Parts: sequence; C-alpha cells; structure tokens
Amino acid sequence: MVEKEQGCCCCEEEASEEELLARLDGIIQEYKDKPGALIPVLQQAQAVFGYLPDVALRKISLGLDKPYSEVAGVVGFYSFFSTHPRGKHMIRVCLGTACYVRGGKQVLDELKHRLSIDVGETTPDRVFSLDVARCFGACGLAPAIMIDDNVHQRVKPARLQQILDQYIDEDQARADKKAESKAKA
Repeated sequence: MVEKEQGCCCCEEEASEEELLARLDGIIQEYKDKPGALIPVLQQAQAVFGYLPDVALRKISLGLDKPYSEVAGVVGFYSFFSTHPRGKHMIRVCLGTACYVRGGKQVLDELKHRLSIDVGETTPDRVFSLDVARCFGACGLAPAIMIDDNVHQRVKPARLQQILDQYIDEDQARADKKAESKAKA
C-alpha cells in the first residue's frame, strides 16, 4: 500500500512541509516520464500529506509539465482526493433509500452534533472526518455507517458514542504501545 511506502502525516512523527515536499519531489521524479502518471502521483502525494494542499498541486503541475487546471480538475473530479486535511478515521453515513428511511439522517445529525462538525469537515484534533455516501450494499441491515473500511450496521444514534470510542480506544492503545517500545529502546 502506498501509505506504508511513502509514510503518512498522521501515522508517523510530524514531518515539516519541506520534508514532505522533498518526498513529493522523489515521487514526481519516479513518474515524470511515464504515461498516465498524474493519478498515481496524486494518490501518493495524498498519502504523504494526508490531503492535497495547493503547494503540492502546484509542484505536481510543474513537475509533470501539466497545466494546473488539469491537475486541479482531476482532483475535483474524483471524490477520493481531498484538498482539505482529513481525519485519521473517515466516517461515511449512508443516505441511500433504505438507510435514509430507517434513520440514516438521524444518525448523521447525531454524528454532526457529537463531533461538532458538518459533512465534509474534520474534527479539530484530526481524528474524524465526516462524509455521506449513497450505498454500502447493506440495505437489509440499514442504517449503516462506514468508518475507514468497517461497515457498522443497524446503527442507532444512541450507539454512536460506543462506536466512536472503539476507534479512540484503539488509537490510544497503539499510541501507548508505541510509547512503550520507544521507552524500551
């Protein structure tokens, strides 16, 4: 996976913008003369930065000798790309017909309230980002939400904090384990 190869701003110690741009230079050099390089470069750049800041888009435009409008157009077209920092965990609430009818909107409203963010935003601590989707293929078990790659089914607003706490607790356990290994070293 690209994120493990190139590193991710939220998975390791915070790198400076200069270090991140140096990584991006390496990625651009690797793909510079390859046809169809733009999307793989954008994917890897997003893995490095955690999102696609304007400075990275401009560097990619120059490095691949593509108009900035083409680079920005590709980023705007594909929902996978983000020009705003995303949280460590992406929460998507299904608002397809079955989920909507069975309470998906109430689940979304409760998440917005609990996280104090709106759709398309990220919590100030960059732990969670919130988005909506149209179908996860779990219509029989609606309403559903997806956090990262995990689908949670038959979600009730009252259960949301318990679900969010699972991710917060896992993150804390990883951080504790990492601190423990550093202390032993």
